[in-house]
Formats: sequence, C-alpha cells, structure tokens
Amino acid sequence: MKAIRNSKIVLVGAVLAVALAAPGARSADLLEKIKTARVFTVATEARFAPFEFVEDGKIVGYSADIMEEVMKAMPGVELKRLDLPWQGILPGLAASRFDYVVTSVTVTPERMKAYHLSAPIADATMAVLKRKGDAEITKPEAIAGKPVGSQAGSAQLAALEKFAGELKAGGKSEIAVSTYTDFSEAYADLGAGRISAVVNSLPNLLEAARQRPDVFEVVLPTFGQKTYFSWAGRNDADSASLNALIDAELVKLNKSGKLVELQKKWFGAPMELPESLPAAE
Repeated sequence: MKAIRNSKIVLVGAVLAVALAAPGARSADLLEKIKTARVFTVATEARFAPFEFVEDGKIVGYSADIMEEVMKAMPGVELKRLDLPWQGILPGLAASRFDYVVTSVTVTPERMKAYHLSAPIADATMAVLKRKGDAEITKPEAIAGKPVGSQAGSAQLAALEKFAGELKAGGKSEIAVSTYTDFSEAYADLGAGRISAVVNSLPNLLEAARQRPDVFEVVLPTFGQKTYFSWAGRNDADSASLNALIDAELVKLNKSGKLVELQKKWFGAPMELPESLPAAE
C-alpha cells in the first residue's frame, strides 16, 4: 500500500508540474520565429514598376523603399525577397511558403476576408492605357468593341471584366479580353498594335507612359470605385503580431510624410491615403 501511495504522489506531482509549466510553454508566434531566425522571407512580383522591379540584378521601387524603413523595426533581421509570378503569390502565402507578401495587392472584399491586408500603401484605382495618338479612345467607355489586355488572376482583370459587362448591358459592343502572365507582355502587345488598350491601376499606367511617352498615353478619367494597394499577411493568430507591427510602421510612415516623399520620388505626385482600410462588405 505504501508503494502505491508513493506512486500516486509522484503521479500527482508530475501532473501539477505540467500544469504549472503550461502557461510558459506557449509556442513562439511567427514574428518571434522571424526574430530568432533573423530572416524575414517575403514574396514579391518584381515586374510591377514602379512598385517592384529589377534593376542591375536588385529588386527596387516604391515598395522596396518602404520596406527599408519598415525593417528598422526589426533590427538584426535580414529581409529575403522571393521574386515570384503573381498567380502563385497569394496561394503561396496561404500555404505558408513564406512569411508575408510585399507586393502590390489590390484591395477587394474577397481578399480582405481571406487574408490580413495591410494599411494602404498607394492608390489602385483603375485606368486605361492606349497607344499615343489613338483618337478612337478618348474615355474609358471607348474601349467597347476593342481588344483589351490585363494580367491573368488580377483584380485589374476582374475590374476590366466587370466594366465590360456593364458596357455590354448598356448596349455597347463586347470587349475582347486578352490575359497575360504579367503586364509587361500586355504593354508589348499594345505597343505592337495587337491589342488596343491595357487596363491596370493608374500609378502603373502613369509609369508605363512615363517610360515610353512616344508610344503610350493614359486615358482619363479613371473608372470604377476608388481602391487601394496593400500588402498581405496570413489572417491567423500566429501572424497577428507580425501583421500589427507592419501596419503600425506603415501608419507611422503615412503620418510622418515619408510615404508622400516616396510617392513623389516614384510617381511624381503624392497620394491621399487613409490610415486603415474600410471594413470588408
């Protein structure tokens, strides 16, 4: 009996020890893991100038400059950027192939529900790019009945398809939509005359026209509702502290005027941005 009582005491003691240790046994979250490993791995589509593009073998642009500021909040941590096709970036984030997305993610209600979208980094309202001197396209509605390109799997393509449906419902001719792996291919086809226009976000089209002013021209006004570019994290408890840190740094840069400074550098003009996104509908 004594042996049995002793074994019970040992068992109860072990259970108490485990119970007492449990609060301190919480596994490290994503931000803590990043700081421990000293590496922050993000995905980027480096074919989206002036936000992200490759120059002299290095990823540069508006987002790269913002990240240089954000990384000051993670001293001693190396930023590792993976250059990936857009179509694999959000699925790769969901599958935990990297920590975060630092590329221009157009805000949509669906994406807001599926991911944590950061504080806005830029205006993403849609516009039309045409060949310079094309007198047939003087407003966005004039792309009705013409071949128009955008990027496969993008919010810009979804906006083009919605706009095409609205024009058709209003009695306009159907738009022949062409899709591309990235926008550089669409711009090449536009310049060669294989399509009549490209739909993308206004800042990107302004950059395309700035780079080739003898070939391209932006059609104004913009169309569709006002929207923004953000970055993206996983919408789970493990990522919450990382998401909060990046959001706080972006808000700080917005309030301090640093974002405006970088917007003038990369876009030639400032953008008015809210500090947070409206709630998803």
